[in-house]
Amino acid sequence: MLSALAPLLDAKAIVTDPADIDPWLHDWRGRFHGAAPAMLAPSSTAEVALIVKAAAAHRVPLVAQGGNTSMVGGATAPADGHALILSLRRMNRIRRLDADAGLAIAEAGVILADLDGAAQAQGWRFPLTLGARGTATIGGLVSTNAGGTQVLKFGTMRGLVAGVEAVLADGSIHDGLSALKKDNRGYDLDQLFIGAEGTLAIVTAATLRLAPAIAARGTAWVGIDSPQAALRLLRRMQARTDAIESFEILPAESLDAAIAHLPDARAPLSGRHPWHLLIEATSPTTAGESPSALLERLLGDALADGALADATIAASEAQSAAFWLLRDSLSAAERALGPATQHDISIPVETMPDFMIEAAAACDARFPGTHASGFGHLGDGNVHFHVRAAPGTDPARWYAEDAPVVTRFVGDLVTEAGGSISAEHGIGQMKRDELERLSSPARMTALRAIKAALDPLGILNPGKLVTLARPPGAP
Repeated sequence: MLSALAPLLDAKAIVTDPADIDPWLHDWRGRFHGAAPAMLAPSSTAEVALIVKAAAAHRVPLVAQGGNTSMVGGATAPADGHALILSLRRMNRIRRLDADAGLAIAEAGVILADLDGAAQAQGWRFPLTLGARGTATIGGLVSTNAGGTQVLKFGTMRGLVAGVEAVLADGSIHDGLSALKKDNRGYDLDQLFIGAEGTLAIVTAATLRLAPAIAARGTAWVGIDSPQAALRLLRRMQARTDAIESFEILPAESLDAAIAHLPDARAPLSGRHPWHLLIEATSPTTAGESPSALLERLLGDALADGALADATIAASEAQSAAFWLLRDSLSAAERALGPATQHDISIPVETMPDFMIEAAAACDARFPGTHASGFGHLGDGNVHFHVRAAPGTDPARWYAEDAPVVTRFVGDLVTEAGGSISAEHGIGQMKRDELERLSSPARMTALRAIKAALDPLGILNPGKLVTLARPPGAP
């Protein structure tokens, strides 16, 4: 396959030096490790099509990869080395930024922060923010239907994508970038490829909806007694304004972990509180009441009514950034605490507060010595629920023996609560078995039928999300 491709691609497109490949063989958490004899790095959609056609002809599986920030091993090559990595990082052009329409066409390798920066220069922004914004790429965000901290107001990636360009498993190109408001030509292929984790097609570009740039923002840190009180506060604030863009909740222990992890960090509030909220309001204009003044008024009223314990409003952009750094560091801080099972789950918003308390207590009781807690996006029901191993536990033994049992227990709790085992990170290889165990036969039948129809050879991202009955690459 490589010999056939060599005369068709430029010198940078085929990487075979093990030292250059090695950094891309491991997932962000360090849980999954793959092998690949080569990494392919096309610079255009036409080159991706050539590569996929060659892969189909030679029955060679491909693992598409962007920033390699997957939390579920979704972009890690198989350990046996039978697949090649298809890196989209060289496809990093913003093809168009239409300031009149509020749309941008970005290739798969465009980094999230770079897209937002380009939009900001023209009075717009891309309203999706997450901790990996400096490395996560548009192709990966589309393929995992990424969420982040602004879903409360703008929705997930699925709602921000107006069109998709993708290369199918036979090398043909689907061009859906036109961003039509109405299109009734049957199945919506663009939506099908969003969240498919590269198992149905290789996303090469997307048309994305922009939002007006922020002219003013207000950021508040709140101390509160419980998740239930936090949800009541959110509903109270939403009844009075539509300016609330983010509403994050975390327990005191998560804040402690972030402060310990970050040099020179300190708690935003002077007192000790069992739960904390990070709230942000924004405005596209400087006219009228400022978002900071709005938050001060709303939170002041709530404080007077006993709806919260304490609050502070960021007095500057630097202080606002310091608040957000605490929140964005939670995953890394939790990882530094030692082995744990991480669960990115979705619960109906109205029952999320009870779940956070009750599920943690259930896990602590079922697995003595462990400790469970959660933080997340209260407004959209997304809980990042972690169960940490007992101090001194051997990580290898924990992940091999204990973690699967814990994961099944948490999955059962989520299913009983009417939730989903994946809110925004996807399924990858980490959650594939749990997806099958907890899903209805109808869902799995449909998923496998779609996979078999669009990727009959099983060459696209093998071992992720859903697998076919026959091994990848079989005729």
